[in-house]
Amino acid sequence: MAKRNPSAAAVPAAALARPGKTLGQRIMDNWQLYLLLLVPVVLTFVYKYIPMYGIQIAWETMSDSLAEQVNIRITGGQLPDAFMGVGFSNYDLARYGDDGTFLDLTPYLTPDIMPNLCAILEEHPEIRAAITQEDGKIYGLPAGEQMTTAGIGAPMEEAFSIFSVPQYSMINKAWLDDLGLAVPTSLDELHDALKAFKDNDMSAKYYGNAAGTTLPMTTGFDEWCWGQNIFYSGFGFTNWPNDVINDLHLKSDGAVEFVCASDAYRDCLTYFHDWYAEGLMDVEMFSQSDSQLIAKCQQGYVGVSAWWYIEELMGEYAKDYVFLPPLTGPKGTQYENTRGVTIRPGSPITSGQLNLTNKCQSPINLLKFFDQWYDGEIVMQLQYGPIGVFFTGQDEAGMWLAITEEEAQAKYNKSAGEVRNAYETMGPKLILAEYYSEVFYMEDRAIERLTDLDQFWMPYVEDTSFYPVNCCKRPGTLKPSTVPISLTASAPPFTSPPPSAG
Repeated sequence: MAKRNPSAAAVPAAALARPGKTLGQRIMDNWQLYLLLLVPVVLTFVYKYIPMYGIQIAWETMSDSLAEQVNIRITGGQLPDAFMGVGFSNYDLARYGDDGTFLDLTPYLTPDIMPNLCAILEEHPEIRAAITQEDGKIYGLPAGEQMTTAGIGAPMEEAFSIFSVPQYSMINKAWLDDLGLAVPTSLDELHDALKAFKDNDMSAKYYGNAAGTTLPMTTGFDEWCWGQNIFYSGFGFTNWPNDVINDLHLKSDGAVEFVCASDAYRDCLTYFHDWYAEGLMDVEMFSQSDSQLIAKCQQGYVGVSAWWYIEELMGEYAKDYVFLPPLTGPKGTQYENTRGVTIRPGSPITSGQLNLTNKCQSPINLLKFFDQWYDGEIVMQLQYGPIGVFFTGQDEAGMWLAITEEEAQAKYNKSAGEVRNAYETMGPKLILAEYYSEVFYMEDRAIERLTDLDQFWMPYVEDTSFYPVNCCKRPGTLKPSTVPISLTASAPPFTSPPPSAG
């Protein structure tokens, strides 16, 4: 799990020296922008472009207790020109917009000030709708990533987000084969397989680990891609975590169900309590971190788990695992033929990554600068890393090519994912679906996951209705978006120094 940089205290960074006269200087007057920055690595990339615009920036970084520090600054009236990378919710935006803390950006969203963003909003009215509050105002710039099955050839109107099924369950097929068992298709069959794993201590028997190290099943509890929620399908739902309203399920008939108040939810918890009592589920699954889960899986202890990719979780043991499909419910119950996978649309377009306050001295200059973030080649570098580091060149079609695993290991002694993680930045990034066919290629592992989603997981989804995760704007208001948006949130925080570009 990504951790915020503990050294990123709220200390102003040195302002940049103003360069000689440039095109940017003819556009902008000299000004100083005060930002609260969550991810300090943004400086690595942004500093390269700041001199082009003749501006000076004083940065204040925050990491630990971010929400508390931001609240103190706002309630105390100690406002910067803008907040960046905080991730304000729609409720926060409405509240701070109502009381005048945040500026309405609507008057500034013009072709003269923000030509790149205005062109996007013209072509994608659903993005403008997503960032417009109920009062008709816009209090932040849009951020999000349209990574869907459209990237592997699905029609745009029929595409599903890479986050539609966040948890891919998996089982040790080598252990099943050794025991003469088939891949389970029901919860009862999985129960029997887990019991066989435990009774035969398969970690010790098959991999030669210490006796008693077998963990038949382990996950996190209500965690993003590594939770237990995928196993609830046998009771008719999968209440994915990390949604604003993760326990509300919009059915195809338009009815909204609060899953946690249903008989199915109570029956589900009662059923899995018995598994826990039998020792089939890891006693630490309610408290362990993702790193602890990974450590167990990569030592060959685990029979069943869930993650984003098999390879990433299981390491050198990945070859022994296969996907465990969504399972039907317990035999002899009303759930016997039930297999309900609730999909989610992915995180929505957000507007809490760049928010101007009423102390901003030059909103026009600020927004002119950040309009560059809505250029395809600029935002791809903010998301993945600079040209010359993560992107190694262009092909004949002009598409940017990402560094390969082999190149990353040879040049930086890191995986390509680690190189990307060193440069990912929080902020108002908007990656459109068309960028994957016009600007740069989608990552191989993203293509792999979307292919798995399309070919393996979506066939198990009977009802593709979903309750948009950004439907809650004010207390007491539940209002589904009129245009479903399948987008991911911005990248996790930077945790280590970037690799040398040399």
